[in-house]
Amino acid sequence: MMILIKLLLAHIIGDFLLQPKAWVKEKQKRKLKSNKLYLHVLIHVVLTSVLLWDTALWPIVLTIGVTHLVIDAAKLLFQKKKTKRLLFFIDQLLHVTIIYLCYYLFSQNTIDFSNYINEKSLLLITCFLFLTIPTTIIMKTIFLKWDISKLTKNNESLADAGKYIGILERVLVFVFIITNHWEAVGFLITAKSVFRFGDLKESKHRQLTEYILIGTLISFGIAITTGLIYNLTVL
Repeated sequence: MMILIKLLLAHIIGDFLLQPKAWVKEKQKRKLKSNKLYLHVLIHVVLTSVLLWDTALWPIVLTIGVTHLVIDAAKLLFQKKKTKRLLFFIDQLLHVTIIYLCYYLFSQNTIDFSNYINEKSLLLITCFLFLTIPTTIIMKTIFLKWDISKLTKNNESLADAGKYIGILERVLVFVFIITNHWEAVGFLITAKSVFRFGDLKESKHRQLTEYILIGTLISFGIAITTGLIYNLTVL
């Protein structure tokens, strides 16, 4: 496990702490011709070597260095303005996956999926997924009864901000419930009420107030119910 922690630490330092914004911009501009790309990979190799400090683990250093170059180069070649955010997360996912594979393949460990894939973990994944897009769709279906577009007309906000806020709050409530931290749920409700108070006060719109209240209660209610069902099932 110590090897895995060192590999993750090297990745965090190399990819985020020792990579200035100027390097990122130059790589995006010059792509494979940028010397910052190769310097960035070299830093990862050096960091990994120093943190591992074991010549017997040189295959890990070599694998991470080569794959990091390939992944970053591919991202630079295929990256466009519209896909920049998506490719960032894919890039990080691939790097972390390589790190885990190196840890298991070169440190005499075996991957026993039975330790990870069981009834409890599958139920946990199911609950998390349910609280994201499926619950959002359910809530949108419920609100089809009213013309929400009229209530939110001329209301400046970020695109899809409400959807992501709802997903985050449900996931947080679910985590608080299954870890038996009910007081955190109360704190979250209070915090959201404080932030929403300004909107409701400025709008002076009873229908908008009712819409926000109903949405909040349904969102929290679904999350709490899901958490309680999970707790009762795994007991």
